[in-house]
Amino acid sequence: MGLQEFWFILIAVLFVGYFVLEGFDFGVGMLMPVLGKTENRRRVLLNTIGPVWDGNEVWLIVGGGALFAAFPDWYATLFSGFYLPLLIILVALILRIVAIEWRGKIDDDKWRRRADWGIMIGSWVPAVLWGVAFANIVRGVAINADKKVTSTFFDLLNPYALLGGITTALVFALHGAVFIALKTADDVRIDAADLAKKLAIPTVPIAGGFVLWTQLAHGKGWTWLLVALAAIAVIAVVFLTRAESEGWAFAFTTLAVIATVVLLFASLYPNVMPSTTSEAYNLTIENASSSPYTLKVMSWAAVILTPIVLCYQGWTYWVFRKRISTKHIPPSIGLSRKAGSTKVG
Repeated sequence: MGLQEFWFILIAVLFVGYFVLEGFDFGVGMLMPVLGKTENRRRVLLNTIGPVWDGNEVWLIVGGGALFAAFPDWYATLFSGFYLPLLIILVALILRIVAIEWRGKIDDDKWRRRADWGIMIGSWVPAVLWGVAFANIVRGVAINADKKVTSTFFDLLNPYALLGGITTALVFALHGAVFIALKTADDVRIDAADLAKKLAIPTVPIAGGFVLWTQLAHGKGWTWLLVALAAIAVIAVVFLTRAESEGWAFAFTTLAVIATVVLLFASLYPNVMPSTTSEAYNLTIENASSSPYTLKVMSWAAVILTPIVLCYQGWTYWVFRKRISTKHIPPSIGLSRKAGSTKVG
């Protein structure tokens, strides 16, 4: 295996990690209006991801940085051609970050409601648009001889890509519901488990349709194994949620995400961005990569630093592994608003 193949695989691994970990973060935010019926319940939901959500986003930062350094032409073509949807994703992520960080700063119901809207919008928008973006990358867009995307924003809203967006939204919502059931206790756990049962039903045919379409249109012989794994995982979640086995259900939603993302990257290889204009304009791991020396230096850095990061993040999840409930939520200590002034409450 050459360095170009190594970095293609590593970038795939980084995005797998991002969608597995940030996927349930998105799911928690998406489901806040449904499961967060009271202020204490909403705080329980946020506390399930509170210690880990910002660490989960690091996977996207590292993935983007690796893409820029290892495949600069892929990075340039992708970010210029997908500028609007990626900008919308970025703005939504910023909105979500600000809403999570500032929600508890002021002890005011109106302030918290606005923050909750920010969290919900900042979760739904990326959950849909990531599916749209990756489906278009696999499907291919119009690229000219200068490695520039000539497709318009509305060209990206094709049936296959829209199905991809619906799929990621449903899978992340299901992933989040199972995670909430796994991390909470009492009434929040019961409601999350019931919601997971309901979400599992539409997820099976929709996600199955997208995976099958991907395989038939872009897959390879061996990627049928990934299709089978994704199908088995999603179907297993249906039964496991009904059996209220949150741990195994979460393991299988994780497997479904992994199988789907690996299928997308496997279907893409050896291209990194296919061109619908002409195959001669395809961006591949060969013509879009950095120099061998650059890849070699990056490889040593990745080999040394990646295990350290994985160990640290794994330790974080272990420390915050216990369930929480509304009984664990203390009174608000945010600033209070009275008569137009702000003072410590």
